[in-house]
Amino acid sequence: MNRTSSDAQDRTATQAAADDRALQVKEFVTTKPDYYLQQFDRIGNQAKFVWTFNLWAGLLGPIWYGMRGIWNWGLIFLILETFAWVQTIRGLFGDLAVDAWQRIANIEGTLELRRKQLAVAIEKNADNVDVYKRTVESLEGAIGGIRLEAQQLEDSGLLVASIGFLLLITIKGLQAVVANTLLERRFSNWLSDATISKGMTPADLALSVGFFAIIVSATVVHYSFPTAYTLLKDFPTEPAIRLTVISWVEQFFEFAVTNGDAFFDLITFAIRFVLDALELIFVSTPWMVIASFLILLTGLSAGRRAAIFTGAFLAYMGLLGFWEKAMTTLALLGTAACLSIAIGIPLGLYCARRPRIYRVISPIMDFMQTMPAFVFMIPVIAFFGTGKPAAVVTTMIFGGTPVVRLTVLGLRGVPEAVREAAISFGASKWYLLTQIDLPLASPSIRAGINQTIMLSLAMVVVASLIGAKGLGEDVLEALQYANVGQGILAGFSILFCAMILDRIVQGDRK
Repeated sequence: MNRTSSDAQDRTATQAAADDRALQVKEFVTTKPDYYLQQFDRIGNQAKFVWTFNLWAGLLGPIWYGMRGIWNWGLIFLILETFAWVQTIRGLFGDLAVDAWQRIANIEGTLELRRKQLAVAIEKNADNVDVYKRTVESLEGAIGGIRLEAQQLEDSGLLVASIGFLLLITIKGLQAVVANTLLERRFSNWLSDATISKGMTPADLALSVGFFAIIVSATVVHYSFPTAYTLLKDFPTEPAIRLTVISWVEQFFEFAVTNGDAFFDLITFAIRFVLDALELIFVSTPWMVIASFLILLTGLSAGRRAAIFTGAFLAYMGLLGFWEKAMTTLALLGTAACLSIAIGIPLGLYCARRPRIYRVISPIMDFMQTMPAFVFMIPVIAFFGTGKPAAVVTTMIFGGTPVVRLTVLGLRGVPEAVREAAISFGASKWYLLTQIDLPLASPSIRAGINQTIMLSLAMVVVASLIGAKGLGEDVLEALQYANVGQGILAGFSILFCAMILDRIVQGDRK
């Protein structure tokens, strides 16, 4: 009796689960729930790929994938289908030889001019009659060859259309085969993640239909009938808008330069203070002192082997006459790296626990890293002029972001359980920062310092364009005069400076 009752309860629970799943599938797919419930059960019961065929997915193609919210695959199939449609329409109705006929028209214009010149030369019995004859014959032969090519292109229309049609059928078959599997995967994700939208929303439907219609129609018309609509080829521009914006930008920088003298002078003074101190240490101090100091520092940080290599690198720079310029480079880029680190680590500490502030700063750092150095050199020169301070600012803009990002990354990677344990034992904010957060985030912060130093050294040649001295000047001179030997030797000196600094900062500590 009990066994019968237990079996009945199991059947009831199983039926209830099946009913719930059916309701969930109906809510998700909206259309044909019975079909999709059957397909989802087939796919879910197998660990390997299950072959199914969704006719509507094959017919509608990217529209079906878009309205079901499977945009990653929908965009891929849209590109493939667009290519297939272009080939099919071009082969059936397009002018495949339009480029060839355009070339013939251009050559015919030149040929007409050369024939007139030949007639004048014959009339005057000039010495260059044979030259004009050969030119005319050459152009006539070229026209004949291109005309033959154009005819062959026109005759290949049916072949092109056939290839495009076969490709279209293949792509649609592939879309039909994988559709149910991809939709079942999205359904499973939807069950566990409420942020995923269900399929067949009106927004997805309208977007997929409109996007498909615009992309396919514009692309097919452009490639099949390239001379029909110039709007598809050339973006409608308005020169007056560009001139107005240029005027606004110039007015802004003129205002900033005029009213910001005190601010920019203060920045220049701070840079000069650090730069003069480092130049005094690296350039004016006897080379034996600096070499011994760097070798000892590398040995303490990275070991005896690294110290030996540092000594060899320094000897290379000294024996080839790069010592003073290498020390000038270290002073210049050391100034940029020190200021970047001094600003970047506190900024990273501040942003690590303040996500809103970091969301504001992050796009600014993206701009600093992606904007070409030659572009932001323009306002830097406008504000600071040319010379070493401008080179330091340019280097800081390019190389200052990694230390901020990796400081934030390291602090956010500190386990919350460790911090909560320290707080529960009465740790203050200062103790939490200095004894918990910074030690655990140290590898990431040190990696950020390393990347800032490396990116600063990568700006050696660019900085030399605006008056910075050092090894970059030799490389720039080698580029200007194609002096291969000098450029290679100076480049190795820059490389060795980077390797020395990398070993000092990173060391062998794990």
